[in-house]
Amino acid sequence: MPGGGLEVSDYINTPKTTPDSWYFAIENSLRREIKEETGLEVGKVKYLLDLVFIRPDKIPVVTLSYYCDWKSGDVKLDEDSIDYAWVTYKEAKNYDLIEGILEEIEIVDRILKGANLDEVEYGKK
Repeated sequence: MPGGGLEVSDYINTPKTTPDSWYFAIENSLRREIKEETGLEVGKVKYLLDLVFIRPDKIPVVTLSYYCDWKSGDVKLDEDSIDYAWVTYKEAKNYDLIEGILEEIEIVDRILKGANLDEVEYGKK
């Protein structure tokens, strides 16, 4: 799963959308991270869910999860990535994934099969 943090460069060099701020900074950051880590361009980015946890040093972290369609490009992993596979939700069950990722894949699978996101709850079948 590509991921990372928001960088000032994701918005600072783009035109402001209001006199004092930028819209779509998170989406721009996500697109950059996906491109850097996988070499892929993606289509419409859709919000999935948020997750909050507290690091061992007591700093809270907010994780925002999104899903999107492949638009173009061939997978070219960056030096930090180990491997990749294109799998279905059912096949993903055979992988050792980061805690919570399988459940997120399940939610996206249900959405792609026609479930309304408002009807899908994390951790519920």
